[in-house]
Formats: sequence, structure tokens, C-alpha cells
Amino acid sequence: MKKSDKKIENAIREALTNVCDAALESIDGFVWLTHVVNYSAFPNSLKIVCVFETDESLSNALDAKQEDYFYQRINEALNDVGIKLNRPSRQVSFDSEEACERFYNGKWNERLARLQSSVALH
Repeated sequence: MKKSDKKIENAIREALTNVCDAALESIDGFVWLTHVVNYSAFPNSLKIVCVFETDESLSNALDAKQEDYFYQRINEALNDVGIKLNRPSRQVSFDSEEACERFYNGKWNERLARLQSSVALH
């Protein structure tokens, strides 16, 4: 990873940590978020995953249109560090611990690898 990529990575991590902390306090069932990125195709390759405890808590959040909360907060936090999401609704996705357990035996690294492999390189 190049030095400039490390700086961007740190900025992303800091911005998303702030979003995560706020969401933990205000969104029922939300437990954490993470990101994957291919720096050779940045910023279009940046993908953020917001994780809920159960499928039901995720469904309830989506029914309440709380994905808009995440799109807005993530976009604002990243804008504050000079990163612009070109398509927040395509770059931010939602998942659950329950689904990862069901399909990947709780192995998030494998589940996220499928997301990483879908990152556009052009």
C-alpha cells in the first residue's frame, strides 16, 4: 500500500468510526460497519457495509427508511475528510450477523471477500 493510500485509509477509518459510534446510539439492532476498497480504482471502488445483529433488525431498519440516515451520515463524514461517494446507494450496503452465520458460518472475511471481488476496477 502506498503512503498516500495509507493516509486515505486512515481518514476513511476515522470518518466511519464516527458514523458507527453515532449509529450505535441511535439505530436499534445496528452493531458495526466496515469497508473494502481497491485503491487503484478509488473512490468508485469504496464499499461500506453496515451490519445489523439480526435479519429482523435489518428489515425493521430498512422498513423505517433508516438507510437514508446511513447514506447521509457516511456521505457527510467522508466529505469532511475530502472523499466523495459518487453513488452512495450503490457504495453502501446492509447485512446482518445472522445472514453471515447462515451462509458463511460467521466468517466475515469470506463474506466480505465476495464484496471485494465485485469492486469495479474501471
